[in-house]
Amino acid sequence: MKNVTKSKTQKSLRKFPDDFFFGAATSSYQIEGAWNEGGKGWSMWDHLVRTDPGHIRDGTNGDVAANSYHFYEKDVAILKELGVNVYRFSVSWPRILPYGRADYVNPEGIAYYNKLIDLLLANNITPFLTIYHWELPQNLNEQGGWLNEDIAGWFGDYARVLYQNFGDRVKLWLTINEPYVHCLLGYGSVNHAPRLRSPGIKYYECGRNILLAHARAYHIYDNEFRHQGGRVGMALDAEMSMPSSNSPDDIQAAEDSMMFRLGQYAHPVLTEAGNYPQRFIDLIAEASARQGLSESRLRSFSQEQIDYMKGTSDFLAINHYSSNYAYRNASVVNMHEVPSMMDDMQVGSYMDPSWPTVSWIGTYGPGLRKLLVYIKDTYNNPTIYITENGFASSTGLNDDGRVNYFRQYLTAVLDAIDDGVNVKGYCAWSLMDNFEWDWGYM
Repeated sequence: MKNVTKSKTQKSLRKFPDDFFFGAATSSYQIEGAWNEGGKGWSMWDHLVRTDPGHIRDGTNGDVAANSYHFYEKDVAILKELGVNVYRFSVSWPRILPYGRADYVNPEGIAYYNKLIDLLLANNITPFLTIYHWELPQNLNEQGGWLNEDIAGWFGDYARVLYQNFGDRVKLWLTINEPYVHCLLGYGSVNHAPRLRSPGIKYYECGRNILLAHARAYHIYDNEFRHQGGRVGMALDAEMSMPSSNSPDDIQAAEDSMMFRLGQYAHPVLTEAGNYPQRFIDLIAEASARQGLSESRLRSFSQEQIDYMKGTSDFLAINHYSSNYAYRNASVVNMHEVPSMMDDMQVGSYMDPSWPTVSWIGTYGPGLRKLLVYIKDTYNNPTIYITENGFASSTGLNDDGRVNYFRQYLTAVLDAIDDGVNVKGYCAWSLMDNFEWDWGYM
């Protein structure tokens, strides 16, 4: 028998664990189309693109998008061809509850998602269902939306409808997608619906109510549907902020950046304190005092609410695209609008110019490894699913940038697993070209 010498490539081949899943991700408004078909009601995005169509950079909308409402079978065929074993998708709240409330459930909406879920399972693809990916019914938006504390109850009722109708087959649930981005772009920079600019007050109210709504949906599952055998978490957006130097100010700036982006939402559900990070609370209170206010612009939680939020996560889902370097010096003092979250934080940031960059995404795979280790060390090594990671381009098949991106970031996941991080899955964003919110199809 011949002696076979393994090549260097063969020797260095690395494998993901057998129980690790790979998937692709989408969201309803970005791909479904059929905006006024099948009994669907208006979302706040349907309203935005009609009342202010010029706000979308290329003048388009999600009325048709990828037409997945009609071509979901082709979507599943693409997933099958890719060889993934998970599909992360979101449900359109107004397609299920056209008027926002659970007193009327649209049977055509239920039927559509039943067909999608059943077809996924028939092809050995696990459905990973996002309950809310920014598609708020317009009726509820007109009643205050995420600024109305009642939304925790509205959202809980909506989640219950999904658990009742799909929970016998869906075992992985995400309550709310990227609360930081949703609140920042909806109430801070107002790039997204509902476009109510208040980056120092309404931004925080949005986040506060999202945390309570998430907790409500979690407890409903835990108390009424846990027998279905599923797990519930929330999808948090996180860049990795690294200090731009070894100075104490820059080290603190990087930590503050992590607290304001990730910690604002992860701390209340994943730590024993069950509340915002103390540093986050203190910085906003200090800024409020500087502005002559008698109390902080950040409304505190009651002890009852803290106890209600604590532990409301069976896993942590992370959406990650890029990293940054953070700094704090005299230049950041008057850099941002007052009042605003950015002024409260008083951090400047930048990406290394050597990183291959397209749009707002800079390719730096080691940043994901650092982020995953940071989560392990900060939040007692929770189970982690990466539910979005990807690279934007318009180069067609000339796609070396995306290939390099995925190679770097998947290597980073393997490195993090070697570091002891409990990461169990990875979903690429996105399965197909889609409507990219205020960017349209650019």
